[in-house]
Amino acid sequence: MGMDNVLRMVGLAKKAGKVASGEFMTENAVKSGGARLVIVAQDASDNTKKKFRNMCGFYKVPIREYSLKDEMGHSIGKEFRASLAVTDEGLAQAILKKMD
Repeated sequence: MGMDNVLRMVGLAKKAGKVASGEFMTENAVKSGGARLVIVAQDASDNTKKKFRNMCGFYKVPIREYSLKDEMGHSIGKEFRASLAVTDEGLAQAILKKMD
């Protein structure tokens, strides 16, 4: 399967330096108020999904489950990623529009 538009947009955001990836960096982005959108892989552990759902609910950050860990990682040039945060409002809105 080729990369879809959402992952392409995530890759673009990464190139622009507007992505925090990995559990620790995603969590920091949410708690510091920098995250505009959190994406959690569909095959992430239930524990990880619940943690970010609760955190994003508390900090009022939109969260979506999307793609698989390895696809998400490849879109930003990494091995695999269970979670990432988009830190730019415009890019986050564009990605949300493609998802919904």
